[in-house]
Amino acid sequence: MSRKKYSPEQIIIHLREVEVLCSQGNTIAEAARQIGVTEQTYYRWRKQYGGMTVTDAKKLKELEKENARLKKLVADLSLDNAILKDVAEGKF
Repeated sequence: MSRKKYSPEQIIIHLREVEVLCSQGNTIAEAARQIGVTEQTYYRWRKQYGGMTVTDAKKLKELEKENARLKKLVADLSLDNAILKDVAEGKF
């Protein structure tokens, strides 16, 4: 069985669909099956994206991308700093 990759925007839309289906009298398991995911996936999505709107998800994605860029930058600078310290001390 192949896995589908859902964007955060699609996940939020699916979570809203499940809410609507549950308000119509379906159980969580039935509603999750109707949107094409397992119950476990639904709960994982709800934990991660529960109270978000689509714009919040887009902002989150941008912040995660920026955070990854900054972490890489810090790692590169730390490595450069360590190399310069070793050269200054004569450990090469």
